Amino acid sequence: MRYLVIGVLILIVASLASALFFVFHDRGDSKRAVKALAVRVGLSVALFVFLMAAYYLGLIPGRL
Repeated sequence: MRYLVIGVLILIVASLASALFFVFHDRGDSKRAVKALAVRVGLSVALFVFLMAAYYLGLIPGRL
């Protein structure tokens, strides 16, 4: 469980970094930065929903 969350967080940061690269590299000619940011938002929402569901199902203890 912990490694899955860490992996998704790494993917979120990588998507943010690629969006930053596309903003500076494409100079507004492409929609790649918007797509990369949309992927980041999707991953963030999916991670939040996954963590909430895991807590509700008892996969994550209430006290760490």
